[in-house]
Amino acid sequence: MRQFPLAMQTFSHPHCVPLGFRDDLMRWQQLVSAPWLATWLAHAPTAAAPTGEWRLLEVDCDGYPTFLANHIPGAGYLDTTELEQEPFWNKVPDCVLLQLLLRHGIRHDTTVVLYSRNAAMAARAAHLMLYAGVRDVRLLDGGFSSWLQGGFPLASGQPHRQTAARDFGAPIPTKPAYLINTAQARSLLRQPNGVLASIRTRNEFIGKTSGYSYITPVGDIAGALWGHAGTGSDVNSMSDFHHADGTMRVASDIEAVWRHAGIHRDKTVAFYCGTGWRASLAFFYAWLMGWEHISVYDGGWYEWSADPSNPVVCRTQPNKFMSPGWRTNGLNCVRCSWPGTSLGRRF
Repeated sequence: MRQFPLAMQTFSHPHCVPLGFRDDLMRWQQLVSAPWLATWLAHAPTAAAPTGEWRLLEVDCDGYPTFLANHIPGAGYLDTTELEQEPFWNKVPDCVLLQLLLRHGIRHDTTVVLYSRNAAMAARAAHLMLYAGVRDVRLLDGGFSSWLQGGFPLASGQPHRQTAARDFGAPIPTKPAYLINTAQARSLLRQPNGVLASIRTRNEFIGKTSGYSYITPVGDIAGALWGHAGTGSDVNSMSDFHHADGTMRVASDIEAVWRHAGIHRDKTVAFYCGTGWRASLAFFYAWLMGWEHISVYDGGWYEWSADPSNPVVCRTQPNKFMSPGWRTNGLNCVRCSWPGTSLGRRF
């Protein structure tokens, strides 16, 4: 387990962080390692162990056959298609989210440990659970890959079934400010302390590609700042936030990248991407670091670009603002056109 000296912290810790957890994170209990998870599942003594009901869930998108082939022992299965709905793959209505949580036996006071084979999928579920009001949501650092690399045992077959919860035990959503819509995103852009942070690849941000087979318009939200994501045009990558083994980079490194772009913890920041996965991971990492005034703009580029009244821009350089509604075509600026969008299945 990678340990971090106190000198690397970006805040003042009010407590001692146990061995095996990251002391560069304010919410250190919410990012767990594969050795910690293996120890906990073996019912051996471990630091920061849940004291009440708990659930372990693998999160994937149409990945049930893969789950059946191999997964972490004791895991249930949650599909992102249960969390999202067309046309823009935004969050399902709160009443539907509530029933989904209850079906998995999750109340507001249930500890939920999430993992996935792509960190952004587990983060999507984690963000929506925090939004709903689940108090103790934890993410496996490095995801399923870290479990494999540790040589820990695997299971196959059906997911672990939990008894459904009778009630959530708290209002839902408990944290409505963690998610904003398009009208709120427009309003945030007008606030002097507001930031829309684009968690997309540079090629998406500057308008070389939309990043998605079903999103036609290219460019990005005028006035947004580039918060980084992955390399090239791979919308499934968040390599700018991860070590080579897929674990989260040091918090001070991530904050330095954001600070250089004008994205600061003392601002009101809404993260967005194409449809919500990558933004959710950026949100979760910022939340781990103790950022307080943060949210996810659920609609992202998909919903924003579908409305021709929304100002957009294609940039030649990151964070270089151009007049709203204009983009570059080679070296020339031309008025953006809005061909029809295809509302196909996300990947």
